[in-house]
Amino acid sequence: MLAAWGRAGLVAAIVLACDQATKALVVSSLARGDRRDVFVGVDLVHVRNKGIAFGLFDGWSGAAVTIVIAVALVALLLYFALHANRAFLWLPTGLLLGGALGNLLDRAREGAVIDFVDLPLWPAFNVADVSITVGVVVLLLTLEASRDGTPSPA
Repeated sequence: MLAAWGRAGLVAAIVLACDQATKALVVSSLARGDRRDVFVGVDLVHVRNKGIAFGLFDGWSGAAVTIVIAVALVALLLYFALHANRAFLWLPTGLLLGGALGNLLDRAREGAVIDFVDLPLWPAFNVADVSITVGVVVLLLTLEASRDGTPSPA
């Protein structure tokens, strides 16, 4: 069980470091509102998002968004504490925790989340958003695999 916490913590730390490093790079190289073409269909932008991942709940107050995120993180950590021996549960836990902490740091420091990848017909996003999205998918797959009795190594 301790190894699972260590793995989750390592994943969270890697995600947090990558997220904050990429955001610092964007802030230092692009003025807010600027846009650069990376290649066809992908732009690098410097925008702020007061909502959650991919601009959801943008109209909510900062306090309300922070409370929702905090409640979700507490629920995740409680679930993980009770099921840390479940195979691979450490991976989505680390992805979700690292992504959420990266965006919460932005909120505390900037009052909004720094987003920088812009695709056509999709709101701008960042490394933390990708980590949260992948974490949710991996969490669902992990829970489904354990529900149907499929054994998997930790």
